[in-house]
Amino acid sequence: MPATLPHRPRVAVIGGGPAGLMAAEVLAAGGAAVDVYDAMPSVARKFLLAGKGGMNITHSEPVEDFIGRYAARSKEVAAWIEGFGPGAVREWIHGLGIETFVGTSGRVFPTDMKAAPLLRAWLHRMRENGVRFHMRHRWLGWQDGALRFSTPDGELDVRPGATILALGGASWARLGSDGAWAPLLASRVVDVAPLRPSNCGFDTDWSTHFSDKHAGAPLPTVAIAYEDRSGERARRQGQFVVTATGIEGSLVYALSAPLRDQIAARGSTTIWLDLAPDHSAERVRDEVARPRGSRSMSSHLQSRLGIKGVKAGLLRECLSQDDYADHERLAAALKALPLVLKRPRPIDEAISSAGGVRFEAIDANGMLRALPGVFVAGEMVDWEAPTGGYLLTACFASGRAAGHGVLRWLAAQ
Repeated sequence: MPATLPHRPRVAVIGGGPAGLMAAEVLAAGGAAVDVYDAMPSVARKFLLAGKGGMNITHSEPVEDFIGRYAARSKEVAAWIEGFGPGAVREWIHGLGIETFVGTSGRVFPTDMKAAPLLRAWLHRMRENGVRFHMRHRWLGWQDGALRFSTPDGELDVRPGATILALGGASWARLGSDGAWAPLLASRVVDVAPLRPSNCGFDTDWSTHFSDKHAGAPLPTVAIAYEDRSGERARRQGQFVVTATGIEGSLVYALSAPLRDQIAARGSTTIWLDLAPDHSAERVRDEVARPRGSRSMSSHLQSRLGIKGVKAGLLRECLSQDDYADHERLAAALKALPLVLKRPRPIDEAISSAGGVRFEAIDANGMLRALPGVFVAGEMVDWEAPTGGYLLTACFASGRAAGHGVLRWLAAQ
């Protein structure tokens, strides 16, 4: 892997998110003249939005477990992570003058929990290293072998020595990731898997009564049983929120990939809610059957098991009157209430997206086999991961790998 190039070729990086910026930094350090193009007025808008609630930069779990989070593409993503894993991400941030800490969940954050100071320090360092930024430059594809951009001053043709595409997926289009690149690459015979929502919510088609009464209500203590990718029943505890149309939140996002794929294959899928995860099935059954005198069943469940509000509403929404009146069936439902999910929420609402350029269309340097001199990185490649620092780390690592891939390719020309 060359540290520097014998000449100073110009490289275009299209996309100013984490992957594109990391690629640009590597290229500049390796001796390339780097131009970053982005359609938005400023770079890394989605990165900044993600940092508003606390900038979760990576995760501290063992690398073997970390890589396993990438599921079907773990092997391919591992090649990126081995070159720039969670430990290296923290060292890189420290090199920008930003300290980090590990939270109780193992997630890693900047000490001030913010994304903006990190981004400012990063951009300052890149500009000092000669990286040039071109904002409001929307990539339109190719024309006569040149990159074509729409700019505030009209259309522009650029002919770099190499190009890195780091245009993101198709979620949060207002921040720049709109997936418009997919047909441009497909027209050049690049194998692109359809873009799909990832880390997303789901629709259940609530009744109007339930939706009006409970939309926005959180379920802070609940568990979900679901069918995993191997077809086995699995279980995970956490939190989610009832929305006007269905469910969303951290627990739902963590399960979204298999649930989305099951809906695509079957038309719908079922999950089972444990509304009393802190109580055993035997305890729940005993409490439901306990004599309640003149009290209603809803008052009884609130008194004995803490079932009230949205949890009580879910029982009424999902159970028939006969099931609710039967002690055995009601107790069983409290531990495994079936909820049918009809469809994932639209991709533009998702935290991230799946699909994109298939790994089979990319060589070991990250270059498109169908387009010599054009490399890809970040979320526009066909992989997905849960939230928790995994998305961001893989974007950083893929951008770094693509930057080194370009340097190797240029050195061999």
